[in-house]
Amino acid sequence: MAFYDQSKEKRVELVAFINERIRSALSSNNKEVLIEYFSDEDTYIRKTAYLAIGRIYKSNKNLQQKILIVLQELFKSEKEKTRQTCINAAGEIGMLHFDVVADIMKQGLFDEHHIVRNAVIGSIKKMGEKNPVPTLAFANQFLHHENKEIRREICHGIELRGRTHPQDILPMLKELQFDKTSRVRNTLVHVLGQIAYKKGCLETVIADLKKWENKELVADAIEEIIDVHDRYKDFAIKTQEEAIDYIEKNF
Repeated sequence: MAFYDQSKEKRVELVAFINERIRSALSSNNKEVLIEYFSDEDTYIRKTAYLAIGRIYKSNKNLQQKILIVLQELFKSEKEKTRQTCINAAGEIGMLHFDVVADIMKQGLFDEHHIVRNAVIGSIKKMGEKNPVPTLAFANQFLHHENKEIRREICHGIELRGRTHPQDILPMLKELQFDKTSRVRNTLVHVLGQIAYKKGCLETVIADLKKWENKELVADAIEEIIDVHDRYKDFAIKTQEEAIDYIEKNF
């Protein structure tokens, strides 16, 4: 039975069971249990597994090194779901200690399968929010990578930090303003919209965009920012009309 086909009480019991099995497996070096959950077809089972790894890492210093070793070992798996779960587990760890997962993140960034690369994007998002300094320094290394998908993934990955601290990522985004690849350019415009609708963020983004040289891209970004204030009207600090008025007066 799939995870969300069960009652809430059964799901709570299952999460506790998986947590205990993983903890016991780490203590006894039983990788088969980890492989079982890391490769499960059910997304929520895999999520329960990587969240369990994060919790165990944070609460059991004596198991930390063992966890890091087993993640590197399981990342060699031919199963993309296993590698994906390894990256997501590393992302949980990286919110606390980034340096110890930097290598596996780099491997994931160049993985052949998109679900593994997407896990890196998600991990950079959550690590960037909770542990921004080393995460953004890592991301900065790949801003001008020759592979357009790497540039796009990094641009997307730093978005979440920008939603609360746009000033932290705007210098990085600015470096991509003349990127000639449509997918990178579109992601850049998307991210500029996403980091402009929370309290105090529109002002910061508009002030920065005034200094950008690529006026065509800036025009597209402003159009996206205005549109975001309508699409996310239930979450935006300003109405679309207020956003338009601010932009007209300050840009």
